[in-house]
Amino acid sequence: MKRKRHTAEQIIAKLRQAEVERANGGSVGEVCKKLGVSEQTYQRWRQLYGGMKGNQLRRLKALERENSRLKKIVAEQAMDLDVLKDVASKNW
Repeated sequence: MKRKRHTAEQIIAKLRQAEVERANGGSVGEVCKKLGVSEQTYQRWRQLYGGMKGNQLRRLKALERENSRLKKIVAEQAMDLDVLKDVASKNW
């Protein structure tokens, strides 16, 4: 069976739908069947995206991109420092 990847927006929409179903008295198993996912996937989604709205998700993704960019800059600077230390120690 081919796995289906859901986007974060789709996951949030499905979690909202699941909350409505659960509020109407549906069990977790029934809700998962309607969503077409396993209970394990549902629980993982709730843990990662529970209570998030679309704009919060976009902000989170932007922060993750910025964080990775900053980590890359720090790594490059650390390499530059190592090279400079190596050069300085050989000259003296």
